[in-house]
Formats: sequence, C-alpha cells, structure tokens
Amino acid sequence: MSSDTKRDGEGYAAENEYATTRLLRGSTGGESSRTNSVDDSLDENDKDEQQAPTAQTQTRRTWRSYIWDTWDRPPAERQLLNKVDAVVLTFASIGYFLKTLDQTNVYNAFLSGMKEELHMDGNELVTSTSLWTVGYVLGQVPATLLITRVSPRWVIPSLEVGWGLATVSAATAQSPRALYLLRFTVGLFESGFYPGIHYLLGSLYTPAELGKRAMLFWLSGSVGRLFSGFLQASAYEHLHGVHGLSGWRWLFVVDGFITLPLALLGYAFFPSLPQSGEPTWWLSEDERQLSVDRMKAIGRAGKQPWTRAKLVRILQSWHTYLLPLLYILWNNGSYQNAMGYWLKSFNADPPPVPGVSFTIRQINNLPLVCTGILIAMAFIWGWLSDALRGARWPFIYLGAVIHVGFAVAFLHMPLYDDIEQRKWVYWFSEIGGGAGPLILIWINEICSADTEKRALVVAVANDLAYVLQAIAPNFVWRTTDFPAATRGYRWSITLQVLMAAVTVAIQVLLWRDRRRDTHAKRTRRTRSTGWPPERQPLVYTALPTSDPEV
Repeated sequence: MSSDTKRDGEGYAAENEYATTRLLRGSTGGESSRTNSVDDSLDENDKDEQQAPTAQTQTRRTWRSYIWDTWDRPPAERQLLNKVDAVVLTFASIGYFLKTLDQTNVYNAFLSGMKEELHMDGNELVTSTSLWTVGYVLGQVPATLLITRVSPRWVIPSLEVGWGLATVSAATAQSPRALYLLRFTVGLFESGFYPGIHYLLGSLYTPAELGKRAMLFWLSGSVGRLFSGFLQASAYEHLHGVHGLSGWRWLFVVDGFITLPLALLGYAFFPSLPQSGEPTWWLSEDERQLSVDRMKAIGRAGKQPWTRAKLVRILQSWHTYLLPLLYILWNNGSYQNAMGYWLKSFNADPPPVPGVSFTIRQINNLPLVCTGILIAMAFIWGWLSDALRGARWPFIYLGAVIHVGFAVAFLHMPLYDDIEQRKWVYWFSEIGGGAGPLILIWINEICSADTEKRALVVAVANDLAYVLQAIAPNFVWRTTDFPAATRGYRWSITLQVLMAAVTVAIQVLLWRDRRRDTHAKRTRRTRSTGWPPERQPLVYTALPTSDPEV
C-alpha cells in the first residue's frame, strides 16, 4: 500500500471529509429530481449547504483537470479514481469492443463461406439477425435490474462467458436452425452489458467525471466497427483450412476465445457497487468508504427493497416515460450512412457519371472516415460536457441542430454534380452523433435518488430504442431508396425536432421539481422552528480567542 493510504485515521478522515464536501460544489452539474424523497433528504441538504462554501474555498481547479479530472483531486481520492479507471474503464471498453466483434462476425462469416456450407439461399441471414434482436430485447431489463441485487462482479463477467461460449459454439453449426438458436443465445447474454455498464458508471463516478468516461466506453464500440473488417479478414486469411475448419468457422472461434479470458479476469477484478457493503479486494477499507461518501455527496441512493408503493411511484414518475423517449429519439434520429450506396451507384450500368467508378476496396474503406471523425468529435463532446460542470443538455440541442442541417443538405444537394464536395459532406455528417452516451448519463443523474428506478429507466431506454431501430428502417431507410434516401432524411429531421422538444419538456419539469423541493424544505424548517422564514431568530456564535478572560 502506498504512503498516501498509510495514514492515521484522523488524518484520513480530514482528507476524506474535504474530498467529499468539494464534490458538493465541484460536481453538481448533473441535474437530479428527487421528488419522491424530499422529506428524507432535507436535513442532509441543509448540511450540504453549510459545508459547500468551505469546500469551494479550499479547492481551485487548474487547467490540468480539464484534461483529466483526477489531477486536481486530493491524494486519496486521486488514488481511488486511478484504480477504478484502470479496472472498470479497461474492462468495459475491451468488453464492448469484443461485443461489437461478436455482433458483426455473422455478416463476415456469411460472406466468407457460411452461406454455401449451410445452404443459406433465402432469408436465413435476416432470420438469424431477427432472433438475435429478440434475445437482446428480452434480456436487457432483467439483466440490468439483476445488477442492483447481485454484484456486477458476478453478473457482467457471467454475461460475457455466456455470449463467448455461444459464439464459439456457432463454429459447430451444421444448419440454419442451429445458427438461429445460437444467435438468439448470443443476443440474450449480450443484452445486459451496455446498459449494465452505464448503470455501473453512474454508481462510481460524479457528474464532473462521467462524461469523458462514458464516451470512452461508447467509442470503443465504434473502434470495434472500424477495425472489425480488418481483424476478421486477417483471421480468415491465416486460419482457413487449419484443423479442417473453414475460415468462417474460425471467425467464431477466435472471437469467442478472445472474449472468455476477459470474462475470467472480470470475476477477479470487477468491483462491487460502493453502497452494497461488499468488499472489493483491490480497494482498502478507507478507499471503499471514500467511494461511498462520494456517492452520498451527490445523492446516489443505494439498494432499496421493491415494494408496491415504490412500484407505484416509479410508474407515476415522468422520469419513467420522458427519459427513455429522449434516448429513443436520439438513437433513431440519426441517419444511416448512405456513402457506401452512393459510391457503389457509380458502378451501375449505365453509369450516372461516365468515366467515374470506385473499387470494392474504396467502397468499403472511404465511409470509414465518417467513423473516425465521429470518434474524434465525440471525445471532444465528452470532455466539454465534464468541463461545463456536468452539463449534458447543450450537446443534445447541438446534436439536433447539426443533424437537421446535414439532413437538409442531403435533401437539396444533387447526387452527382460535385463528387468531391459530397464526399466531404458525407464524412462530416456524423459529427453530431455523440449525444447518446451523455443522455444515458443524464438519466443516471436525474434518477439518482432511486437506484432501482435508475437501472430500470436506463435499461428501458436502450431496450425500446433498439426495438424501434429494428423496425423503422424497413419503412424509412429501405435499401431501394438509397443513395437518395429522401424518406429517411425527412424521418431524421422529424425525430431530431421532437428530441429537442422533449429536452425542453424535461428541463421545465426539472425546474418545477427543484422549486417544489425548495418550497418543501422551507416548509419543513418553518414547522421545526415555529418561526416563519422572515422572522427567524438571530444566533450568535463566540469567536475563538486565546484570552483566558473571555
């Protein structure tokens, strides 16, 4: 153990108190609405208001904290965050990268010989994808709620073991029916990973820390999509025929066996939730207590029993409906990248522009620039969101404006008049796509006072967004509409405008809830003292002095 943690209890307690109270002012960007537990938290809020100014005067943010927030923290808190980052961020990002590979490998396998071996001459690929979606939709809410009752250390690695084994087993499929069962199983086990990690991040980090970390996690999936084709092509090229297995079967074997070691490491290193009381072996008791204090300081509630009254409160809360709707609109309001279809259309017979054509390599690789630019811009959004004291809503509006602007441009630009200009428009069209992780963070922060509701709303948001995403493209992003896709761009504009309207409604309701909380607090004070607020008696406190006669 380092010298930072080898200190006497009194010294650590002072630093712990400082680290906790500074959160009350330094990490309050995330807006929360706690209308269900106003009376229970009034006394704590009073204490917070008294402590916060002292904490604010003791800490001053430097330019280094805008690069990475731990550099301005007290030594004990900095060491805690470094440990959590090293374990949780690493595990979550690699896991999401591998999950993306497992999701996409069926398409690579289909193009690499699986179609011929399994006689998939009809809609078998579509059916296998649909069954994966069914498993994914069915498993999300139960798996995420399970994390509120069973330690993430056991749940999340077990999900990885499940989809890893199912992926490896797909290499043994001898018929489309066997593939259907295995793809359903993969979807079922993968379902809880993404919402579960978001719930866990909301249980470990404060609003000033969440943006950049959630963005790193989300972008690891984009990196997986960016490199999946290259990785899978390399595996096929070097392993085809080894031990009598076709190259497409090796794709499943490699993806599955990469996933399993990470899952086993997760059993050993993944942390428990701070307020669960369960120890995490690589955290000292002082660090565990500091983690609990950090969550208490920002109002993150711990596990509570499910009761009929609790269920009624959740069903009557506007959080349960508007917050998932916001994420659904974002997830489906983005437009599908039509660049590949546009490039391929130049090779039609007759060609739309004589003398201009693109190779298969160009058709596959040029659209990857869009993903690269999205990754760079999303990084910036994550950092800015934290730098703005945890503000999430500005980026929702900004993303909506950017999406509407590019959609209007696509609707009015001629398809083939200026080829180079249209390439650049395609490449930058996804720079407004980084709001999604920030929306899930906002949900975590707004639902802080009820951990079960927080897990439920995050899971429902991701679940229903995926349901609509599986259905809507069949009507608004039809393959036959590309590359023009006018129906799809109009759909995107509509959803982006609705997303901005829902964001306004959420902000108005949060403002209303804060006013109601403030009024309830004043009423509670009046009842406890018997004096109206404007006639509170003055209280005098003796100042410390060394004069023995005083």
